[in-house]
Amino acid sequence: MIHVENLTRYYDDFCAVDGIHLDIQKGEILGLLGPNGAGKTTTLRMLTGYLQPTAGQIRVEDFHHWPDTLEIKKRIGYLPESAPLYHDMIVYDYLNYVADIRELKNEQKLSRIHELAQLCALNTVMHKTIGELSKGFKQRVGLAHALMNDPEILVLDEPTSAWIPTRLWKSGKSSERSAGEKTIILSNHILSEAEATCDRIAIIHQGKIVADGSTQSIKQSAGRERTIYITLDNADLPRFGSN
Repeated sequence: MIHVENLTRYYDDFCAVDGIHLDIQKGEILGLLGPNGAGKTTTLRMLTGYLQPTAGQIRVEDFHHWPDTLEIKKRIGYLPESAPLYHDMIVYDYLNYVADIRELKNEQKLSRIHELAQLCALNTVMHKTIGELSKGFKQRVGLAHALMNDPEILVLDEPTSAWIPTRLWKSGKSSERSAGEKTIILSNHILSEAEATCDRIAIIHQGKIVADGSTQSIKQSAGRERTIYITLDNADLPRFGSN
């Protein structure tokens, strides 16, 4: 469904993403893991069309980024790490505003807002202004925004609550597309959290993909025996050996 070839992004002389190759299948849940500064957010911004690559190609189904960016964005729901919300708006008014942007009609709009309030556990804060919410609730509002048009692809950048993908994709109560129809890409830096929800993990380090495979294969490769050599300077070897 998504094909990424030689994806590269420079910021002046700094290479943030260095020749990434990825193929993501329809219905797959992919975890993009790596430490802070590894290139995860830059990669997701390029995949979602909010940042232009320095080099490389991105294809979503039959559409190519540039010139088909708008068509691709219509198929993607994107939750950045810091959701760009209007903090002075009431949650319900904000979601109503997002629904208008997505051109949902009145009956469809009310039904969709109700569904997302249930799905994202927002019922208790729909009357509150976004600015008074906790970080977790703000992220849930951002998730509801990303899901408003029931996108084919959902991209989550460092979701702070591990429940988000679990509740959304593994709950039989969801009214969303079935798990086999949705494609999810989420970034994280904790393997155990990604393992709980992802079918596959790609580890990025210094802008390069250094490992890519199922969660089980990644764990097995990480658990291989290794030999560690230790060098001691200025050590009293006889006394050290007798202890």
